[in-house]
Amino acid sequence: MCGIVGYIGFREAYPIVIKGLKRLEYRGYDSAGIMLFDGTDLKVSKTKGKVSDLEEKSSKEITTNGTIGMGHTRWATHGVPNDVNSHPHLSNSGNLAIIHNGIIENYEPLKKELINRGYIFQSDTDTEVLINLIEDVQKKDNLKLGKAVQIALNQVVGAYAICVFDKQKPDEIIVARLGSPLAIGVGENEFFIASDASPFIEYTSNAIYLEDEEMAIVRLHKPLKIRKIKDDSLVDPYIQELQMNLEQIEKGGYDHFMLKEIYEQPNVIKDTYRGRLHANTGLIQMAGIEDNLEKFLNAERIIIIACGTSWHAGLVAEYVIEEFARISVEVEYASEFRYRNPIIGQKDVVIAISQSGETADTLAAIKLAKEKGAFVFGVCNVVGSSISRETHAGAYTHAGPEIGVASTKAFTTQITVLTMIALRLAKAKGTMSNSDFHRYLQELEVIPEKVAEALQSTNEIAKEIATKYKDAPNCLYLGRGYNFPVALEGALKLKEISYIHAEGYPAAEMKHGPIALIDEKMPVVVIAPKQGHYDKVVSNIQEIKSRSGKIIAIVTKGDVQVKGLADHVIEIPETSDALSPLLTTIPLQLLSYHIAVLRGCNVDQPRNLAKSVTVE
Repeated sequence: MCGIVGYIGFREAYPIVIKGLKRLEYRGYDSAGIMLFDGTDLKVSKTKGKVSDLEEKSSKEITTNGTIGMGHTRWATHGVPNDVNSHPHLSNSGNLAIIHNGIIENYEPLKKELINRGYIFQSDTDTEVLINLIEDVQKKDNLKLGKAVQIALNQVVGAYAICVFDKQKPDEIIVARLGSPLAIGVGENEFFIASDASPFIEYTSNAIYLEDEEMAIVRLHKPLKIRKIKDDSLVDPYIQELQMNLEQIEKGGYDHFMLKEIYEQPNVIKDTYRGRLHANTGLIQMAGIEDNLEKFLNAERIIIIACGTSWHAGLVAEYVIEEFARISVEVEYASEFRYRNPIIGQKDVVIAISQSGETADTLAAIKLAKEKGAFVFGVCNVVGSSISRETHAGAYTHAGPEIGVASTKAFTTQITVLTMIALRLAKAKGTMSNSDFHRYLQELEVIPEKVAEALQSTNEIAKEIATKYKDAPNCLYLGRGYNFPVALEGALKLKEISYIHAEGYPAAEMKHGPIALIDEKMPVVVIAPKQGHYDKVVSNIQEIKSRSGKIIAIVTKGDVQVKGLADHVIEIPETSDALSPLLTTIPLQLLSYHIAVLRGCNVDQPRNLAKSVTVE
């Protein structure tokens, strides 16, 4: 959830921290704050609202000089979003400052004990409890800051990424992580700290990613020290060279990151299958699959675990894997999986899907599956992320950084990877004819061109439809077969960024209840490509029509039958039923985007949401 930025070096810290926070705002934007140290004074400014609000406020209430700084952009967990609950938090003495991403679950008994010892609390946050606990440990045993942080963290239960600064020790920042990501950028006589590498990519391409239960003492003019929090053992720092570039995290002339990311889909789908899909020679080569092929082929079932949009991609995968490879698939919400004592064993394969690779619920589900002896395969977008390290094997999507909180290109690249897995397993099992296998490879290869065509042909129509329904209070999305998950995803996009209540349903289920909602004010989006269950969907459209519902139909180019029934039609290029989600989702993304823009919503930073959900 929250975004963390820190700097210690020879440059002015303020512009680095502020710019870094803006790049991390996708992680939360309930409030923002900054701490600077100028060699004498520890200066703090924080506010409810966005980083731009912080800029305005800090320029009035503090001087912005200093070569040490920490900043935070918050997604609220403990305590409402207000100025007081914003980070950084200071200890009672005013010497220690902390920023924190995560949740301290046992903060209440710790807080009571600290109150008994005379500590006073200004906020409702679990974070203020942690910084005073660190101070208490430090004072009681007269310890160095690093040791005090270590002892305190061994007393807390929960998840965290933290930066701690002591003005009495102004040449170091202590950082630690458990369950929330933290990267350290290593420059010449300077260090950068951040939730991901985006805040420091223009300054250094060298980064260290802390593992769970590790802490680092980041000091000027001294080598970086990394220790295990539990047993104090030293860890050799592993420096990675960053693959990200600055261009990828800027808008590039688009009004919003979301729009840019929608339009990147032809290229990123191609990037995802590049080097893996060889249509001419009839090959799919994915190292994570090839090295573990027997595990997949011998699996009694595949369990897919994910949250949100990734869960919808998992539902598409269920249809594709079962159809192609004839292996039983179950799709689970990661957030429910671990809490219901699931039946899982050594003959199961678990596929965990996450854009960020940091989703807390999915990580916890992975750990449970591993404990039960299952083989776990990860599908994520962020190289070096927690899920990529925690799984036995995996495959990266190559979507590039996704900044818009509402996921778009991550969804289509996840489907691309999962479809390739299904095809490779079908080939190995012999459950698909050679001719069908080759046909699917060729069709998948031209999908980027068809996505580009869909973007070009549907954008203006989506914008036009948006003007008519931007004020609708509710919306239904209907699809069948492979396109039922797309209906769910379309509804989620509308909810996320425009705040219109929307529901996705299998089209045939509409008459089992939701049809009661349909009247002349209710827009109903129906996904009706020519392939698949076309006739059945036509029948469902007629049922809506007879109740005066407004029908927005997604159809294959050249469709006649649905065109005659629908109020609005968006045409997409033709492809096979199994690959149609890669195309049908495009107009739904654009429709949500244009409705949100017309309603004046913050498209890239919808209220109450964050990009990477690192708390359970």
